[in-house]
Amino acid sequence: MTPPLAGRVTRRRQGRLTHYCVLEKGERLVTRAAKAFTLIELLVVIAIIAVLMGILLPALNRVREQGKRAVCLSNCKQLAMSWILYADDNDDRLVSADTHNTNAWVWHEPDRTEQEQLDGLKEGALYRYCPNEKAYKCPTGLRGEMVTYSIVDRLNGHVEIPGATPAPLKRRMQIRNPQAQIVFLDEGRLTASSWTVYHLQELWWDKITCRHGDGTDFSFADGHSEYWKWKDPRTVKIGRADNAGALTPGLSTSYWSQGNQDLYRVQRGAWGGKLGYVPSGG
Repeated sequence: MTPPLAGRVTRRRQGRLTHYCVLEKGERLVTRAAKAFTLIELLVVIAIIAVLMGILLPALNRVREQGKRAVCLSNCKQLAMSWILYADDNDDRLVSADTHNTNAWVWHEPDRTEQEQLDGLKEGALYRYCPNEKAYKCPTGLRGEMVTYSIVDRLNGHVEIPGATPAPLKRRMQIRNPQAQIVFLDEGRLTASSWTVYHLQELWWDKITCRHGDGTDFSFADGHSEYWKWKDPRTVKIGRADNAGALTPGLSTSYWSQGNQDLYRVQRGAWGGKLGYVPSGG
């Protein structure tokens, strides 16, 4: 038996630390090994962290996307106000929406470099009213895109398309319902013209965008902007399709449009409040 230790300082080690204690008479020195986490306990902790990350990351992504949506809505509003100021300064005439015209709101042609896009933006008719280059691009735009917004065909855009669209308006006073008339929309990849959708037929024309939680942003002729969330899954699929500009024949068929309330809403907004046909979906 180990005799008791008394009356002197004794040292004992626990891990890497050295502790000193004074043992009283009759007290024995007892050493204990420091307790460590087992492998199972570590795996449980890692699993809990993984679950928490799985819960929190989608929420953080939604918050980040909502922030981008707010910026995009602000951009649409700035552009709409610039569009209004241009008309005020030019005897109520609407700026050209056809972007391959040199006197358009921006000058844009396909496959241009970033610098060429930037030059075309600065040479556009609205740049003097909105000299903020970031206002011309949605925060979720692709790398290399300098302009992601378009003006609808009806507002001094591309020439009339027989059987599909009426003649474009040339003056702001011709707009009967400015609060319902879409001016700008976040198109994504800008086409070499204005954005259009059929007026006299129940069909899409140009590709609609799906951003910011399955919807897109618009601004209107009275200067306000709105976010529209798509309700029809066919619209979401069109918006996510990997193609730019006008829709391919496969996406412009009646399968994608009959009874599509998103299409009806966009057509009414793009053409001033009324459809040019009787919709199959009521």
